[in-house]
Amino acid sequence: MTITPELIAQHQLTQAEYDKIVSLLGREPSYTELGVFSVMWSEHCSYKSSRIHLKTLPTTGKYVVQGPGENAGIIDIGDGWVAAFKIESHNHPSYIEPFQGAATGVGGILRDIFTMGARPVAVLNSLRFGLLEGTATSEHNRRIVSGVVSGIAHYGNCFGVPTVGGECLFEDCYSGNPLVNVFALGVCKADEVFFAKASGIGNPVIYVGAKTGRDGIHGASMASAEFTEESKQKRPNVQVGDPFLEKLLLEACIEAMKTGAIVAIQDMGAAGLTSSSCEMGDRGGVGIDINLDLVPQREKGMTAYEMLLSESQERMLLVAEKGREEEVFRVFRKWGLDAVTIGVVTDDQKLRIRHKGEVMAEIPNPALAQEGPKYDRPHNVAPYRKAPVEAPGGWRKSSDYQSDLVKLIASPDLCSKRWIWQQYDYQVRTNTLAGPGSDAAVIRIKENGTSIAMSLDGNGRYCYLDPRLGAKLAVAESCRNLSTTGALPVAATNNLNFGNPERPEIMAQLVEAIGGIREACAFFETPITGGNVSLYNETLGEGIYPTPVLGIVGLMKTAAPVPVAFQREGAAVVLLGGLRGTNETEFGSSEYAKVIAGELWGTPPALDMLYEKNVQSAMREIVAAGLAESAHDLSDGGLAVALSESCTEVWGANIQIPLSGTPEIDLFGEAPSRILLTTGDTARVAEIAVKFGIEIAVLGSTMKGQLQIGDGTAWTIDIATSDLKTAFESTLPALLH
Repeated sequence: MTITPELIAQHQLTQAEYDKIVSLLGREPSYTELGVFSVMWSEHCSYKSSRIHLKTLPTTGKYVVQGPGENAGIIDIGDGWVAAFKIESHNHPSYIEPFQGAATGVGGILRDIFTMGARPVAVLNSLRFGLLEGTATSEHNRRIVSGVVSGIAHYGNCFGVPTVGGECLFEDCYSGNPLVNVFALGVCKADEVFFAKASGIGNPVIYVGAKTGRDGIHGASMASAEFTEESKQKRPNVQVGDPFLEKLLLEACIEAMKTGAIVAIQDMGAAGLTSSSCEMGDRGGVGIDINLDLVPQREKGMTAYEMLLSESQERMLLVAEKGREEEVFRVFRKWGLDAVTIGVVTDDQKLRIRHKGEVMAEIPNPALAQEGPKYDRPHNVAPYRKAPVEAPGGWRKSSDYQSDLVKLIASPDLCSKRWIWQQYDYQVRTNTLAGPGSDAAVIRIKENGTSIAMSLDGNGRYCYLDPRLGAKLAVAESCRNLSTTGALPVAATNNLNFGNPERPEIMAQLVEAIGGIREACAFFETPITGGNVSLYNETLGEGIYPTPVLGIVGLMKTAAPVPVAFQREGAAVVLLGGLRGTNETEFGSSEYAKVIAGELWGTPPALDMLYEKNVQSAMREIVAAGLAESAHDLSDGGLAVALSESCTEVWGANIQIPLSGTPEIDLFGEAPSRILLTTGDTARVAEIAVKFGIEIAVLGSTMKGQLQIGDGTAWTIDIATSDLKTAFESTLPALLH
């Protein structure tokens, strides 16, 4: 087939990239080779716009065993055990086909974990959707929400892994481009970790798992382009998952690994057989020779191009020791799965593909994995934003702060997400100590007496106003969530969701956000062990808010985590970090500004990283001393919302605070570095605060049935806790049904 400019464009390659392919091969590529290059050089697989900036992130630390470059990062969790974890996106597929897009996103991240030899023990998700009412797309947005949540629940529940937490926010900019980011974590013994690094000339390359079909072809390329009016016609590009088969694949892979016959293993994710083969070969400095005639197929007449680019789910590629193939086959036969030798490891560092007696592709592995395009795209401009810096006149539209509080806790961003997480089995495997609704999820590791805390955080509104500061705040809040439970943050993964990097003002957002993550992760000693970049999140030229999502993992001794909710009457309510406020400019990024004022302006709240670190250190010591009866970090919605979220049907609080001339900011300002806790010993809590050089404020005490907030002379807010809970719990079910 003649390679025309139109064909090059259809494969989302530029003419310059095509010329580089010709130069690397020393000839024109075949049609099959063009397809191989198109997926491996796609933004989704190559990170060609972000690689040079990602290289600046901190990646090593006390607990890091494996950093970026493998299927998942690995940290040491003590006593000969390690944890593997990572976050991935399935944004574009989830817009086109919400159920399968989200379900296969879960399936993909689970394979990233067990391909390392670790058994998955927890999943979290970070979701962004368009508005659920009041817009022309609201009905469609509701369908996407229902489909995505159902897909996540279906795959995780059937596979048997608990979905223990996450976050879900709503902004109009996500209407045409929802974000579905999924985090998974698994554990194994330190001496049972596997890597995707082929070795041993003459060793067999074995295909295991599901048969190959035509689903998912060009999925990686689709995820590397903006949406257009034709995007809904791309349903064949969305993979179809089978969680029951993946459960069999997990058990078979873990059992096969224990035979000692497996040299390397890689899941077939984005770009399927192409990426798994060339990446394993490149990491090992060897070649891979594959005969596609031997690949198990579920459809007739598949071409080499289709088999190489298929992203059919539940498939793995492994390299075994020569002569021990039968040991591997025996395990997979036991679990009812295909296991077929389809190739061999060679010494020429080439990916060679044969089909029907012909060589269909012969490409040096480095050309696909290392020598692809790498761009320093223009970004020396101001990051994109339209919002004003100065507060608009008349933003103070209410003096009924009790009504404002009810509206805030009933808003889609801040309301209970019970409708979502009640669809998840978050207790399966019986290790969940703190699940959905907690500041951080916590699971116990029975084998070594350790617990692992996990939190996902990101604020697109903050990052839109200031990408660098917004990213730093995301790191700080995620670490604070862990510290609030008593866990020490030790490592991180990130998912960078941005628009079109070919626009300098969008690329500037990405570069600034990476800079913020770099500064904050270095300061909080949470190195990045891996992650995902999702670009071209735009529809018809309209991009999403820049949305970096940080997943932080922390360690603690196994114990009952500190609950969010008030526990009894008469406990002192203390604000660790003190009554630190924001100014009017910073208040424009708040949930109050969004929900009550209906405006967006200014900058995110200022962050003093040293003060934040000291607050977190103090909180961990308070928890370790058994002084915290409940604890909840202050974030979206500020003090009044945190108090409301800590109330139960039974327990409320009597709170007295000095109100300034702007009660909105006192009640709803989102200054960081603050944790609300209840205690029976304020003196010892104060001693610890003094030790770390931080302020505390004793706000009042818990009481039955009522939340009262005032200045000591009058109640600005005086509401029954039952009314708060009704408002908090009722929003999502009402909007979605």
